[in-house]
Amino acid sequence: MTATTLPPERTELAPGFSISRIVTGLWQIADMERGGTLLDPVASAQVMAGYADAGFDTFDMADHYGSAEVITGEFLAHERQAGRRRAAAFTKWCPSPGPMTAEVVRAGVERSLERMRLDSIDLLQFHWWTFEHSGYLDAMRELARLQEEGLIRHLGVTNFDTDHLRVLKGEGIPVISNQVSFSVLDRRASEDMSAFCLANGIRLLAYGTLAGGLLNERWLGQPEPDEIADWSKMKYRRFVEAIGGWGVYQRILTALQQVAAKHKASIANVAGRWVLDQPVVAAVIVGARLGEREHRDDNAQTFGLRLDEGDHALLGAAFAASRRIHGDCGDEYRKPPFLTASGDLSHHLASLPKVYQATPVEGRPGRLVVDTGSIWEGICGYSRAIKVGNRLLVSGTTATHGMGEPICPDDPAGQAVYILDKIAASLAALGGGLADVIRTRVYLQHVDDWEAVSRVHGRYFAGIRPANTLLAVARLVGPYRVEIEAEAVVDA
Repeated sequence: MTATTLPPERTELAPGFSISRIVTGLWQIADMERGGTLLDPVASAQVMAGYADAGFDTFDMADHYGSAEVITGEFLAHERQAGRRRAAAFTKWCPSPGPMTAEVVRAGVERSLERMRLDSIDLLQFHWWTFEHSGYLDAMRELARLQEEGLIRHLGVTNFDTDHLRVLKGEGIPVISNQVSFSVLDRRASEDMSAFCLANGIRLLAYGTLAGGLLNERWLGQPEPDEIADWSKMKYRRFVEAIGGWGVYQRILTALQQVAAKHKASIANVAGRWVLDQPVVAAVIVGARLGEREHRDDNAQTFGLRLDEGDHALLGAAFAASRRIHGDCGDEYRKPPFLTASGDLSHHLASLPKVYQATPVEGRPGRLVVDTGSIWEGICGYSRAIKVGNRLLVSGTTATHGMGEPICPDDPAGQAVYILDKIAASLAALGGGLADVIRTRVYLQHVDDWEAVSRVHGRYFAGIRPANTLLAVARLVGPYRVEIEAEAVVDA
């Protein structure tokens, strides 16, 4: 069977929702349009039709991928006019952190619906820039309501780490997928993320699988270039640097080529097949530069490729020479080392509004306090956090959302995640951060929860190592399994 006649692999991302296991990504439309000239939507839609005709009938985009949603709307309208089965279209909503009211969320969804000329979005994927702002919970709840209303068929997220995926699951948000970086260069998703998703019925949509084109014969044995022009390769060159540099990358590329030669396939085929073989992966996303370069025939060869134990051993030996990408999935957008097309996002993140505001204490010069809106702060007469000189003190904090709603009542780890985000936001309002913390105290309702909570604490403070005390107490007020307080010292 030739590459062009191989039937594309398919999977059910959710019951009754069938997708191609190679999804055509449209993020490079933003790169193609960065000079200010938009692509012709009619001509570009015709190119999309060619992908669909070849069986690659699932497309991924976002509200900020240039005119990708508009082009997709043109394509889908033409499909309907021709009486053909409509292709699956994924998009993303990536708002700036702020109050996620029903009006704000609906406006974001309706904007995509209008551009894509749809009554319902097949898969709406949500991205959130900073988990210190708990508005992501409000947004996801509103998206779930719009799903019930019929404006969205399925809900997913993008670049969520395992901890915050846990919070969504603990709150009953019906997430079916998480879109994350996953490749032979970046194998973080095969760790805690895979275990959690497999246990909770969530599938991964893997992007970066071909490293923006760097996992290709063209680069084998080549010296490191001084410059790379397109955004995609600029981004994944940073991944190359993070795993140990050009020499390590060339070692992995060589192993891929040896496996490819054995199977009469391409390096891209082997790289894609390795990711597709991960049990948690529903599909890989391969970018397309509409009207410029098409790799449909080569992509189709991936479906006929099967890797054996020897192949995995050869690749594993090459992987062992590389460094692990730092952190969990999605961390590259939120903390150093930033591995994005734009590079260091520190200025962008610093420009986001603070979650809470510090206010001066009347008659006490230099003293600042932070309130988070909890009803108990006023009733009991305390502040969430206070700054005295260079000391920042954060009160015992529970997983309480808004005025007093408990979060993840049955999951101590999920509660710890929410609490530490809230502590981080409180410190930020006072000019500090988790890196300034010198002591934490953790109070548990049940001593058997110690490990789950401690592991969350370790992920937040592994590089900081404050003094810590963990106690099991008779009980906590309210439906809480854990309470945490913190003390920090900032530089003068």
